[in-house]
Amino acid sequence: MAAAPAKGTAAQAPHRVAVAGASGRMGHMLIEAIRASGDCQLAGALDVPSSPAIGNDAAAFLGHASGVPVTADLQAGLSQAQVLIDFTRPEGTLAHLRACRERRVNAVIGTTGFSEAQKQAIAEAARDIAIVMAPNMSVGVNVTLKLLQLAAQALATGYDIEIIEAHHRHKVDAPSGTALKMGEVIAQAVGRDLKECAVYAREGVTGERDPSTIGFSTIRGGDIVGDHTVLFAGTGERIEITHKSSSRATYAQGSLRAVRFLAGRRSGLFDMFDVLGLR
Repeated sequence: MAAAPAKGTAAQAPHRVAVAGASGRMGHMLIEAIRASGDCQLAGALDVPSSPAIGNDAAAFLGHASGVPVTADLQAGLSQAQVLIDFTRPEGTLAHLRACRERRVNAVIGTTGFSEAQKQAIAEAARDIAIVMAPNMSVGVNVTLKLLQLAAQALATGYDIEIIEAHHRHKVDAPSGTALKMGEVIAQAVGRDLKECAVYAREGVTGERDPSTIGFSTIRGGDIVGDHTVLFAGTGERIEITHKSSSRATYAQGSLRAVRFLAGRRSGLFDMFDVLGLR
């Protein structure tokens, strides 16, 4: 028999969460994590109209019935939700965000590949709802970002900086949002502007490496979930800081931490440093 709440307290209501891209790989991982959590409840499941999962129970792939059908109707999919988790595409995320703003549903955004104008639209939406947006929801990746900040400050001169990332063959943007975030963190730590110092491609006779640049290398193949290495190459030594993901489960768990962080917040734009207290 479950223990009764302590006198003077009430059992906390679960966080009601909707998932965008519910029939995709990340959507399935999120639904599984929500089901396994003790404090979150699946309240909506969104997907594109062409998805064969439309109309099916969102947890059918687990062999369970959640009572939540997969729908392409944004209003229906968000009607019972307090927060939406979105790992889709930029255009889809912005459409979802407009519906969230209308219904005052908070959002956790793990989508990458946004343009500057699209990022500005997200910041504008955060005036009315609370949003956590991060290119990578993994707790480990965000701790790695903090380590990179410290390393870059100490290695600001005399070290060439290169960022190497690898992902599965289906990833459509490059470099990855995580790699770009690493570059932004490093550039800020050493007093540079990533837009001015990033080098995304090298071919032919390139000349000597400009020591003020930050280089990016991209690998796409197989089913690599996500590998990122930052190389600080000095004279006589190299420092490498690496994070490797073997499962999307870490992104799902980080997303649920973001959901909990947003509870009770009504507006504002946050990232995983805020969620994890790494400021």
